[in-house]
Amino acid sequence: MRLALYEPDIPQNAGSLMRLGACLGIGVDIIEPCGFLLSDRNFRRAGMDYLKSADICRHQSWTRFRDDFSARPGPHRLLLLTTKGDMAYTDFAFAPDDTLLVGRESAGVPQAVHEAVDARLVIPLRPGLRSLNVAQAAAMVLGEALRQTALFPNPLPGKE
Repeated sequence: MRLALYEPDIPQNAGSLMRLGACLGIGVDIIEPCGFLLSDRNFRRAGMDYLKSADICRHQSWTRFRDDFSARPGPHRLLLLTTKGDMAYTDFAFAPDDTLLVGRESAGVPQAVHEAVDARLVIPLRPGLRSLNVAQAAAMVLGEALRQTALFPNPLPGKE
């Protein structure tokens, strides 16, 4: 399982997601261009010392990411977390080789990305409220995906 960030534009969110990936053993794909430098102080502060433990793969563009993604061996799906989703993430059956994709905090993803994914998942919210922070949304959905696939690292003693 992997987490992909489409042209991230808030360094604190990207740093938090890379920290999440490091702690849970989930690789993180960064689809550039980013709206900040990866040396940004806020990015480093959010990721703290966890960044050196993170499995980070940078892709120069959406096209390069799609080429790299398509070349991966075995079955794998690209799942977009979006307010324009057509299925609640709680109703979706996740697989171990899925990649969860989040868009830019400021603009989401373009229509071409919507059309290229295997599923568009939404987090059900109260009426009149628009969206969650991308880091919070990714953490919620990733938690459910790891639960369904039994991929959480370091199980509690006696629960292996």
